[in-house]
Formats: sequence, C-alpha cells, structure tokens
Amino acid sequence: MTQPIPARLAALRAAMQQHGVAAVLVPSADPHLSEYLPAHWQAREWLSGFSGSAGTLIVTADAAGLWTDSRYFAQATQQLAGSGIALMKLQVPHAAEHLEWLRQHLQEGDVLALAGDSVAITTQRQIERRLAEAGATLRSDLDLPGAVWRDRPGLPQAPVRAHDPVYVSTSRAEKLARVRQAMRRHDATHHLLSSLDDIAWLTNLRGSDVECNPVFLAHMLLDATGRSTLFVARGKLDDALVAALAADGVAIVDYAAITSALGELGAADRLLLDSGRVVSAIGAAIAPTVTRIEAANPSTAFKARKSAAELDHVREVMRRDGAALVCAFRRLEQRLAAGMPLTELDVDALLREERSAQPGWVGESFATIAGYQANGALPHYRATPEQHSVLQPRGLLLVDSGGQYFGGTTDITRVLALGETTPEQRRDATLVLKGMIALSRARFPKGASGPQLDALARAPLWAAGMDYGHGTGHGVGYFLNVHEGPHSIRPPVSGGTLVALEPGMISSIEPGLYKPGRHGIRHENLAVVIEADETEFGEFYAFETLTLCPFDRRALELGLLNPEERAWLDDYHAGVRAALSPLLEDADLEWLNRHCAPL
Repeated sequence: MTQPIPARLAALRAAMQQHGVAAVLVPSADPHLSEYLPAHWQAREWLSGFSGSAGTLIVTADAAGLWTDSRYFAQATQQLAGSGIALMKLQVPHAAEHLEWLRQHLQEGDVLALAGDSVAITTQRQIERRLAEAGATLRSDLDLPGAVWRDRPGLPQAPVRAHDPVYVSTSRAEKLARVRQAMRRHDATHHLLSSLDDIAWLTNLRGSDVECNPVFLAHMLLDATGRSTLFVARGKLDDALVAALAADGVAIVDYAAITSALGELGAADRLLLDSGRVVSAIGAAIAPTVTRIEAANPSTAFKARKSAAELDHVREVMRRDGAALVCAFRRLEQRLAAGMPLTELDVDALLREERSAQPGWVGESFATIAGYQANGALPHYRATPEQHSVLQPRGLLLVDSGGQYFGGTTDITRVLALGETTPEQRRDATLVLKGMIALSRARFPKGASGPQLDALARAPLWAAGMDYGHGTGHGVGYFLNVHEGPHSIRPPVSGGTLVALEPGMISSIEPGLYKPGRHGIRHENLAVVIEADETEFGEFYAFETLTLCPFDRRALELGLLNPEERAWLDDYHAGVRAALSPLLEDADLEWLNRHCAPL
C-alpha cells in the first residue's frame, strides 16, 4: 500500500530528531544538477506529492513548505492539499524565499540537513552564509530523505550508444582537443565534468537515463596530456563502443569511482570545474592541496553554437516534425467536427503517433502539454488519466510539444481554435503573437544578450497592462536536452550573467499570457541566431525561424496586426507551405494550404 504523504513526513521528522537536525532542505536535484531527474533522485516529489519540475521542500519539526514559481501555483495547490505542506509562492511581493525563511526560523545552534549530492558547490556556499546569519550550521553529509525512502528506485541501467555517425559533424577527438585548448588557457592540468548533456555532447554518446533527454549518468575527468576517464556503469556500453572510446584516449571506470579518482589528485594538479554544475559531495572529494580553477565548462559554450552541418539536420527535422503536426492537427480537427469524443490525452496520443512515423524519431523531448480552455492557463499542465478535460467544439486548446530526433530536438507551441472563441481570447492570442513577431524580426548588435531583447516580446502585452511570469526563450540542444544553456531570453536579473547571443545558438521564442480559470496563450517557435549585416556601427545579428507549422488564424483578431506583422505572418506561412507540401498529400495537404493561405 502506498504510504501517504503525512506518514512520509512523520518518518522524516523522526530521523531528524534522531540526528539532532532542526530542518531538512530537499531540492529538485541529482548529482548532475539535471532539470529532469531519474526516479532515484525524486525525493522532493516522493516526500511532498508535488510533481512539478521546479520546487524546494523544507521540513521542520512543526512546519513544512514547498517553494515554487508561478508556473506551478495551481498545480501545487492541488497536489499539496491535505499533505500538511504549505505552498510558498516564489517571486511574490512580501513573500520570503526559502533561504530567507530559514534565516528567520532557525535559531542559534540549529542544524540544517541537505544531501550533498543534490546541491551545487556555489549554492552550498550561499546557504552556509545565510545560515551563519542566524547562527545555524549545515550538514551536507546527511541524506535523511534517502534514509526513510524504503522503496527508493534504483539507478537507471539503460544502454549507452554512439550518436549515429550520419548526424555527427565533429568527431569526439576534435571535441576533446577543443576542450583541452580551453584547459590550457586556464592553465589547468585536469577538468571535471558532471553535467550530463556536456558529457553526451563531448563524447558523441547518447542514452536514456533521464526521461525525454537522451543522456546517461556519468562523470568525466580529462587531463591535459590526452587521457580521459568516463565514469559510467560498464554494463551500459558494449565492447565495440568501449574500444572506440579507448582509441580516443577515453577509459571506462565505474560510475561511483569518481570520488576516489578526485582524491588521488595532488598538490601539483590544477583542476578546472564549474562550481555551479558540480555538487558539493563530489567537490568534497577533492583534496585541499589541489588548486581549483572555477569557471564555466568550455563545452557548454561549444555545444550551444551548432555547426552548419548540424543546422542542416535540424532544418530537415523541423520539416518532418512540422509535417507530423499538420497531420495530427488535421485529424484532431476532423474528429472534433465528426462529433467523436476527444480528450486532452487524445491530443498527446495523436502527436506521438504522427511523430513516431517520421524518420529518425526517438521520442518526445518533454511531456506534452495539451491544455484546453482554463487548463491552458497552467504553463506546465499535464493531463493524466485521473484528471483531464474533454474537448468541445469551442474555445482554445494550447498544445506545447516536442520531439527528439537523431538530427535534432524540437519544441513548439500552438494555440488552436476548436470552434467559437471570445473577443477576449482572440485579442489575447493576437497580442502574444505581436510580441513573438517583434522578437522574431529583431536585429541586434554583436554582443547583445537575451535579457536585452526580452522586452521586445513583452511590449505589446505591457501596453495592454498585462505580462507573463516565465522567460521568453531557452536554448535547445542538438538531439540533447530541450532546455540548454548558457544563453536565454528572460527579464534581466540583478547580478545575473549576461551571455551574448552568437551565431549557431538555437533559442525558443515563446511569449505567453495566462488568465487563471479562463484561458492561456503561448506561441512558440525555435530560431537560430544568424549573421545579418555589418554597418559602420559593427556587426549585427538576427533570428532565422526554424519551426515549420501554421498558426491557427481563427484564434486571432487579425485587425490588431499592423502591415509589417501581417507581412511577417504571410511570409512565414509561405515558407511553411513550401517546406511541408512535398511531405504531405490529400487531406493533409489541403489542410496545410488552407491554413497557409495569404491573409
């Protein structure tokens, strides 16, 4: 029988009392600081019942709180009901974020427990500084949630495979050489990697240890002489792959041996590591005599700039993905018109069926969000067999979905009018589209960053007294994680690092608007930064839109678009029609032509 949440919290509090701990902090993290976690490290969800991808749980002897952002307020309210855990809203006026709450509630001599395999080195330092203000201390050697989680899942054992050579434009040896050049610039003798997408990119390997992300559990240690060690379960790799890695100087050692290997480094060694991407439990294994060089992983920036060959594969993937979406949306529209019963779950099934028929398809790049009417106002909504809505021939359906293909990763959101819509819905959908068009058409100087461009997408909404609570764009990997750094398009953050947008970087452009209880709007395309022109004022860049799928103009108030915006929409649809027509026929082709016809 499944243990109820209050019983799990009671077991945790008993362990806290046994160890003299006043509070436990449970983040959403694993030893690789991944966004999406293998089941083995989903302790926060197990303890709280909240399944959102972002959240922090704090438990004391007499209180428990779950901190999350506006994307998850409605979901958390529902999932935390009856658990004894309070929803603590982030980025809300007069609400304390979790470290400030700890500072206010812990006393002199109190101890906070936090598993060291779930906190970055930099974050642990920040926590320790805040605790010191209250006279409290941190123990990162205690994993109390793990101690009471009796049926904790084991580590994933999925195989690791080489990325299909057809889609690999840069060899593993070349990538390793580039990283070693960066090591020399830092005067480093060794370099530690724990971030899974960096390791997958650098080794040209892929796995499936994390749902929807083709990565595998591993750490990697490079030295400046040409030798590398990949710490991964040996049983995941076949003999041929082990031999191919050895030919490039990469040895295979057991996943758990990373700490002992770091402990063997000596006083003459200089270790390059990204302290924001390495957990404190790994950092603690490094001898104090080793010189630490803390800087961003060089591979993160290399990985973000896609090569010309990779972009060619991505463009073809976008054609295939767009054709699949056209077929799925046409079938959805046909079934609804015929009066067939349909739910949000059917949308997910239709998309999967059509995408899986495309060449090179591997799986979804994230769990599909199909939110009808009010459910669309939940930015990270996910329909379940237990809770979902039935579609009706009226109102709006928000569909945010993506695919993993050998030649790239997709992420797209469209808002479909299932029938009659309200003037408010059409106005809102059009204002959001105006913001997307403004950012898509932007020209910007070399060196400009995403936070400098973010306001372009928000301006039409701001003019109407509205806004949205999430970022406007995130990086996207090449058959890797659907969310990828180091760049992003978001509001400026005080003290935040500004990462320049560079040619080859892929970003989503996805402004939105959410009205709880009514409807949600989000339009999303992927775009790549390209060189535009050079003037007396320097080099200028632009975005090339990659995503290929019509917008549903029935959801729009076209009179709100100015001539430039109407021209952009017509040009976009002309490009979609030209790219997808050769892949479609009969009813699907007719549907495409109808939705791409000039305004």
